[in-house]
Amino acid sequence: MPDRLTAETPFVRRARRTNRRVRLFCFPHAGAGASAFAAWPALFPPEVEIVAVQLPGREDRVGEPHPPSVEAAVRTVAVALRPYLQGPYAFFGHSGGALMAFELARALRKRGTQPRHLFLSGQSAPGHDTPAPELHRLSDDDFSAALLGLDGTSDGVFTDPDLMKLLLPTLRADFTLWENHRHQPDRPLPVPITAFGGDTDPRAPVSGLQAWEEQTTGAFSLQVFSGGHFYLNDSEAELTMIIGSTLLGREPANAGRGERVR
Repeated sequence: MPDRLTAETPFVRRARRTNRRVRLFCFPHAGAGASAFAAWPALFPPEVEIVAVQLPGREDRVGEPHPPSVEAAVRTVAVALRPYLQGPYAFFGHSGGALMAFELARALRKRGTQPRHLFLSGQSAPGHDTPAPELHRLSDDDFSAALLGLDGTSDGVFTDPDLMKLLLPTLRADFTLWENHRHQPDRPLPVPITAFGGDTDPRAPVSGLQAWEEQTTGAFSLQVFSGGHFYLNDSEAELTMIIGSTLLGREPANAGRGERVR
């Protein structure tokens, strides 16, 4: 059973499964690339095939221009993933990746296809964001300090000037993309949604996670873990167990705290 993500197209890093029942597309947080999900293939049952999405400007695509808008990014990704949207599939996204997954699902509805499930992590529902300063407008020093406060990047990154010089443009471009995005209301999706978050995350409080219930006419559940914005760094095994069990129709253990199900 292959447990390694392999590049198949500029956008797709896939761990191919011959007995796949469902394909899970994974969208990383701001500044991150497909390698954020490098460990995931080994954590899922063999019936779940992991596809990590690599956007321009990330990792091995660092020299490519960043998308000028969320709308442009969604259109491009929808076309790039079209050959892989055969059979049952689902989306997972963390932080800005959750918004990408949600907006892509809305765009795909117009094309006659929908994911089986949306797993949205570390991100408040549209219209329920906690007021916060726009990070992309900060100076490099203040921007780096704000990112360090999210606990999503190793401290060593911020003490390595060469690495920061490489990463800052991508990080700033991603925050610019999402902080300038204005949600356009539409009817709820006919897709079950599971929201995940950390109980001390100031960027995605429980009330903002619960508000995803407004965006679906299907089932909704909420799992709250101990931790902040990057709670999943310490809860990867539990998180992936819940997702895999949900996709395969198995009864998941209550790994998160404060589970709420509609």
